[in-house]
Amino acid sequence: MITEKRPISLSYFIGIGYNKEDMDGIKDFYLVPIGYLIAFIFIIGIPALIAYRVHLGEKFKKEKK
Repeated sequence: MITEKRPISLSYFIGIGYNKEDMDGIKDFYLVPIGYLIAFIFIIGIPALIAYRVHLGEKFKKEKK
């Protein structure tokens, strides 16, 4: 068995938006630490920043009135 590090899209890990033909010959794959970091940023980080920005906007509107 040959193990090879290759970049793949997170969609392959999730199982959305890929063709089965693209996975021919691949038995297993997993995320490396940078993949977990990127997934965390997309799933938790960006929505948290957006929510914080909305919260600050509402807070400043109330202070202005």
